[in-house]
Amino acid sequence: MPSMESPTAANWKHSFLYLGFLYSLLCFLHNQISHNLLIGHRPVRVKKTSPDLPLRFRSDGTFKILQVADMHYGNGALTRCRDVLDSEFEHCSDLNTSRFLKRMIEAEKPDFIAFTGDNIFGSSSVDAAESLFRAFGPAIESGLPWAAILGNHDQESTMNREELMSFISLMDYSVSQINPSAEDFSDLARGSRKKIDGFGNYDLRVYGAPGSHLANSSILNLFFLDSGDRETVQGVRTYGWIKESQLDWLHGISQGYQDKPPALAFFHIPIPEVRQLWYKKIVGQFQEAVACSSVNSGVLQTLVSMRDVKAVFMGHDHNNDFCGDLENIWFCYGGGFGYHGYGKAGWRRRARVILAELGKGEKGWTGVERIKTWKRLDNDKLSKIDEQLLWEY
Repeated sequence: MPSMESPTAANWKHSFLYLGFLYSLLCFLHNQISHNLLIGHRPVRVKKTSPDLPLRFRSDGTFKILQVADMHYGNGALTRCRDVLDSEFEHCSDLNTSRFLKRMIEAEKPDFIAFTGDNIFGSSSVDAAESLFRAFGPAIESGLPWAAILGNHDQESTMNREELMSFISLMDYSVSQINPSAEDFSDLARGSRKKIDGFGNYDLRVYGAPGSHLANSSILNLFFLDSGDRETVQGVRTYGWIKESQLDWLHGISQGYQDKPPALAFFHIPIPEVRQLWYKKIVGQFQEAVACSSVNSGVLQTLVSMRDVKAVFMGHDHNNDFCGDLENIWFCYGGGFGYHGYGKAGWRRRARVILAELGKGEKGWTGVERIKTWKRLDNDKLSKIDEQLLWEY
């Protein structure tokens, strides 16, 4: 007669089998989680941030911005240039755009880089993320803080506008934001709307020089706005525009300051009033029609009423690089930067530089005293042209 297994021995056997199952399950989960946390067999790393944050003026009382408009980056070495002379380059691709950006960073040594849209040319980009890494690569390699807004072509690849701004905000050394921060909204008057159109509306504050009595005060604001891409109005296609919700937010932020510092604004698509500058004195070249929206949403009126924005910096129309005065606010084009974007054969790609300078009093550095700008051409000497004073206290 076979021996009967005692209840105690059976329980131990079942417990052992159960513990063995749990151990195997834990090992399986551990391996799966570890595998999912590896990209290309490397651990996921935390975004790098600049040691120069928050943004602030240098000890010499200056703050320099490099504006990069319309890189139109595609797929790197495989993406050919447009509108260049055969005599200019033996071979020309997106790499010429990268080389120009590196040269500008080395020559001007900016404190901050502002990319004002059409950073990638979506229809030429196989993978938006890869194109963004390549386009912003020189800025990331420099370790400088930088920010970007979108143009009307960025979203034509594999990401929509929200995904693009989310991705850009997570890139190394980027201080870009998807939309206004909670801190910004807390500054608004009670009852102001919190839903805002677009992606890439934010305010960056620049603080006083280290060691000065304004070292912990915001003395220059940088407003970034999403001007959209394409819209249909009464059955007709037109370019996007800055919406009422964005202007409400912008006006609210401006009004939230007791001692309102000067500000600069950055967006991609020019406003309709820029067309009026054809009939006014300008600094630079007006070589193509202003491609703006058929809708005038009141951007100029809002900026005038705020009384703090001294200059606006735009892109979109690559063959325009001028600055012109509208209602005591300068509107300046960056000029086409990227070689895959359209241009004008024989007319060099270019970049704009903006320099803010502090005043000096008995206690040392004070607030912003003047704002200047100039451009550099992508030639052997990085020729400096059209230097001008935009604003003086």
